[in-house]
Amino acid sequence: MDIRIKGFIESSCSDWPGQVVAVIFLPGCNFRCPYCHNYPLVLNPDEGETFTLEYVFQRLAALRSWLDGVCVSGGEPTLSAGLAALCGKIKEAGLLCKLDTNGSRPQVLQELLARDLIDFIAMDVKAPLLADSYERCAGVKVDLAAIGKSMEIIRNAGIAYQFRTTYHPALLSESELEALALLFSQDEKPLLQKACPSGALSLDFRRHEDITAQQYQEVTVMMQRLLKKSSKG
Repeated sequence: MDIRIKGFIESSCSDWPGQVVAVIFLPGCNFRCPYCHNYPLVLNPDEGETFTLEYVFQRLAALRSWLDGVCVSGGEPTLSAGLAALCGKIKEAGLLCKLDTNGSRPQVLQELLARDLIDFIAMDVKAPLLADSYERCAGVKVDLAAIGKSMEIIRNAGIAYQFRTTYHPALLSESELEALALLFSQDEKPLLQKACPSGALSLDFRRHEDITAQQYQEVTVMMQRLLKKSSKG
């Protein structure tokens, strides 16, 4: 199997709502998000510990009695040639499989779903589908048509999914949040996550202050209002 595992967490209750999962991290990413905290996997994928497939699946077998599934994360997992084989091996082990993705490779999502290899997808929607906004949040130019296609594929897949956006006022303005809300229905309950400047990939972004609890509460309430408004529209 052509796969490199560069991180492994044996159990997590926060990576998949309602499930206890192990987390596998695959190296490499085609984005350079300024707030990224997994950037060693992105910038220096050959460095750090490599976990063998044999070791990981030995541990999964040992934990099988109380583990529900495995979350495959990164980096950007869809860049790994052995992703389908890895997901297949997870399913063969009797475990559910979740994929974290930035949505830049819809053809890979289509293949995985066609082969019934994924039970849950979490897609990071970085910004509204506007070139400048998305480039600012992803750190590179992005094929917005591919992002839109991935969202369409996920919505029509017949499995559970979640759209997520990482927010900081230095990255997204109020008007951009309004445009972002138009991408979702209220029923989808997109997740708004706080970007943490400390220790982030971008040195410029590290200079910003953390979002306060009050700021996060205010922007969350605003997003809920915008989602309700866009759903009615």
